[in-house]
Formats: sequence, structure tokens, C-alpha cells
Amino acid sequence: MSARDRLTDALYGLGWGAVRKLPEPVAVRLGRTIADLAWKRRGKGVLRLESNYARVEPDAGPERLAELSRAGMRSYLRYWMESFRLPAWSAERVRGGVTVKDVHHLTDGIAAGRGVVLALPHMANWDLAGAWVTTELRTPFTTVAERLKPESLYDRFVAYREGLGMEVLPHSGGAAFGTLARRLRDGGLVCLVAERDLSSSGVEVSFFGEATRMPAGPALLAQQTGALLLPVTLWYDDSPVMRGQVHPPIEVPESGGRAEKTSVMTQALADAFASGIADHPEDWHMLQRLWLADLGPRPSNGERP
Repeated sequence: MSARDRLTDALYGLGWGAVRKLPEPVAVRLGRTIADLAWKRRGKGVLRLESNYARVEPDAGPERLAELSRAGMRSYLRYWMESFRLPAWSAERVRGGVTVKDVHHLTDGIAAGRGVVLALPHMANWDLAGAWVTTELRTPFTTVAERLKPESLYDRFVAYREGLGMEVLPHSGGAAFGTLARRLRDGGLVCLVAERDLSSSGVEVSFFGEATRMPAGPALLAQQTGALLLPVTLWYDDSPVMRGQVHPPIEVPESGGRAEKTSVMTQALADAFASGIADHPEDWHMLQRLWLADLGPRPSNGERP
């Protein structure tokens, strides 16, 4: 393991070990302070965040984009402070920390026993949303995680998410898709962060008027298993409570081949994500390149799981 990898692993370990012990008001202030310092440095992540927000709000000037990126960094650090502390939260704190609109789409799908795929973008705190599902709805689910370097960091994230009640599969390799399909055929729940393609087989979609690729997995799983496909968006407001919305189901088209159906469904998913992001852009934590016009060689490690 390189010195950089050891440092990265140690910093995450410090977060889960030390930040979780802080009183909540102290953790909130610490997160905001770190966010503001990072924003003032205007490093690559902040500049990329502003570039991505410029796609969401194409008429925004430099002042508005700076305002958005500052709010975006504060939201991003709120995610991390919550995530570091989440393993120590009580069941009551988790239940009281999330409010979801139109959750009946999810609960009806679970009750029907047909399997449900929840697909969401990198908004607010999807780990907290997952903890809420396992705690409030008492429904376990399966997800996937990108393999990170060092391996010890990947192991930390798997242990963290398994501790919240999730079954975590590695993203690499083709075995994950088969396992997800089996869970859905058994009437289970699968949750996937799905606006950024991590493979070479993504589906091209129009997203805020420009081309990008999104994973085909959610649409393919719904087609092959008969599961319900539900987009979800999340956001913060000024309260300690995170908000969410379960959007209406994306239906499998009645006609067309598998590729055509997948394209139509993935575009519908992109449109649902775009509606939630447009309403709450500062809570979309996309600090990486996303649109095809920006993409170059894919980084091998070091990005957020």
C-alpha cells in the first residue's frame, strides 16, 4: 500500500472513529467550516461542481454559480458528517431524520411482492435514506459499491453499509447483476445510485440538454425480472431532516427490442433525476466529470463510492 493510500484510509478511519463521537452541533459546525475552506481554495472538485451546475442552470452567471458551489460543498460535507455519525444514531434518530413524499409507490411495490428497483442520483445522503428504509420500513435491500483503492478503504465502506442493514455487492465483474436479479425475483428490494456510468456499457441519454451515459442496469433488471422501477430524489432544507420523493414508476415499453426499451426507460430515469436536481441543485454532489463533452480517460481510483 502506498503512503497516499495509507493516508486516505487513515483519514476515513479517523472520520468514523472521531467524528461519530462529537456532539451533533459540533459536527455540523465542523462540516461547514471544512466546506467553506475547501470552497475558498477553489480546487478541482469545486471547479467541476460549478461546471456541472452550469449545465443545470445555463443562464446562471459567475456570482450565482459561486453561490451554488458554496452551498453544494456545505451539502456535501453535511453528507460526510452525517455518514461518519450514522452508525451511532438510534433507530428513533434515523426515523426522525427523513421525510419521504409519495412513499406509497415504494410500500405498495414491496407489498405486491414483485420486487422493486430504487434508482437515485448522488443527492443529499443516500446512506441515510437506506438506513431509513431498513429501520422505518423494516425492509432489507441489496446494493452495489464501486471497488476502491486501497482495498482496506473499500472494506470500510462495505462494513459501514452492512452495519446499516444493506447487502453490499462489489460493482466489478458480472456476478452482481445475477445476484440482484435473484433478489428481485424473490420479491426483494434493490437500491442503485444510477446517474453516473461506471462501465463501458452505459446508455446514452440527454441530461439537461447534453449527452451523457447512464447505467443500463436499473432498466435491464426491471425488464428481466418484472420488478418495479422507481426513481428517487433527495434534498436537504434548513432543518436537520432530509427530504425525499419517490417518483412514479417507469414502465417497460410494450414494443421494441431490449436495447430500445432500455434506452427509453433510462431516458425516463434521467428526466426524473433532472427534475429533482433542478429543484435542489446544491444537493447534487457531482464533483466528477459526467457529460460526454467533458469525459477523458476514466480515473482508476480515489473517487467517491
